[in-house]
Amino acid sequence: MPNFELLIDGKMVPGAASLDVINPATEELAGTCSRASESQLDEAIEAASSAQAAWAATPIEERRAAVLKVAEIAAAHAPELGAILTSEQGKPLPEAVAEAYGFSMFTQHFAAMEMPVEVLEDSETRRVEVHRTPLGVVGAIIPWNFPLILLGFKLGPALISGNTLVVKPAPTTPLSTLRLAELIKDALPPGVLNVIADANDLGSKISAHPKIRKVSFTGSTATGMKVMASASSTLKRITLEMGGNDAGLFLPDLDPKEIAPKIFDAAFGNNGQICIALKRAYVHEDIYDDVCDELAAIAKSKKIGDGTEEGVELGPLQNKAQYEKVQAIIADAAEKGTIIAGGGVPDRPGYFIEPTIVRDIAEGSRLVDEEQFGPALPVIKYSDPEEALARINRSSDGLGGSVWSSDAAKARELAIRIDSGTVWVNKHADLDPSIPFSGAKQSGIGTELGQDGFEEFTQRRVINIS
Repeated sequence: MPNFELLIDGKMVPGAASLDVINPATEELAGTCSRASESQLDEAIEAASSAQAAWAATPIEERRAAVLKVAEIAAAHAPELGAILTSEQGKPLPEAVAEAYGFSMFTQHFAAMEMPVEVLEDSETRRVEVHRTPLGVVGAIIPWNFPLILLGFKLGPALISGNTLVVKPAPTTPLSTLRLAELIKDALPPGVLNVIADANDLGSKISAHPKIRKVSFTGSTATGMKVMASASSTLKRITLEMGGNDAGLFLPDLDPKEIAPKIFDAAFGNNGQICIALKRAYVHEDIYDDVCDELAAIAKSKKIGDGTEEGVELGPLQNKAQYEKVQAIIADAAEKGTIIAGGGVPDRPGYFIEPTIVRDIAEGSRLVDEEQFGPALPVIKYSDPEEALARINRSSDGLGGSVWSSDAAKARELAIRIDSGTVWVNKHADLDPSIPFSGAKQSGIGTELGQDGFEEFTQRRVINIS
């Protein structure tokens, strides 16, 4: 069993205290890890600051080789990392192992990024160049739903562009990240990567710290607002990928039997604990009853249980607070709609909720108006696509959305009018490291992934020569 210590300045060190991590499938101890004090956070930031100039001066090909080594090590240890991830997060083991491989894949992608000088003008009177330079020390704050893959959104672009990194995983899922840190620490110079764990008490210190030049945050809108407020004291750069209440608009020309499995997969992946999961399904009245029946049958067929058990498709909610929140949202939905599948809690230990389908529900219920972040889907009837579009756009969130139709051109015309950072046509939650991803409204600020996301880890420097 690993010690799950902190990575500070190239060394695994014990924390000032310890932190118990609960297995959400059993409510028993998954492991104990080191917990950093504020002074240890300062040490990690100081180590990153001291290492940054030399790392930025390292030729990009050498940085690339080091980051590719990180990806290689992660892939080689994906089964081990996946087993740790299942024990602390709850997702089925095959999905957890795939997430570890996903971290490796994203890291490889960003390792190939370049920082060429862009020439805007080269005339007789002047030459204008745009250079990309590192910002300095980057703080990465990672949520509990995808601890490894979301670290993969940040580590590669931060390090390839010459920054150094201080990572803080969520206190309910720190183990896989700390183990990964132990595995990859020797692939990088001391101080380039530092990983600490806390009890939700150090995030504001990272956001406000004067030596951190950028915070890359993924998590809830409420916490993201706090990050933005504390980061304002030093006007540091921020990227905030926050909550979503993604709507899918399903047109009447769809086959209910064909579309229902796609709706279910889009809504219930990772047990609904995905920021861009389908959270609201707006289904035309012509196919509404049939789609509801098909979804209910699928929900009833799913095997839920401990992620280590063979054939399990849906694990538990990750933590007790989210478990209780989703139960309260479902209780409200039972009063304002009709539960046609699920809604109950299995008689067993763990934070399990049956996959829940609710019909005859509309705005004004918590399940429609709030991000549930769990295994419950409202199926909302509409008659006029224009009316449905207006209802969809009333949300204060705008992370993702989708439009589904046998006529892709018609769906596209509606998709470009949905007020979200990403809108898919005839699919949902398709993320690729080469495609920029950013939220609208209260779902985020800035961009991750793609060239645009990479450049957010850099300072644009214009050289204007006479």
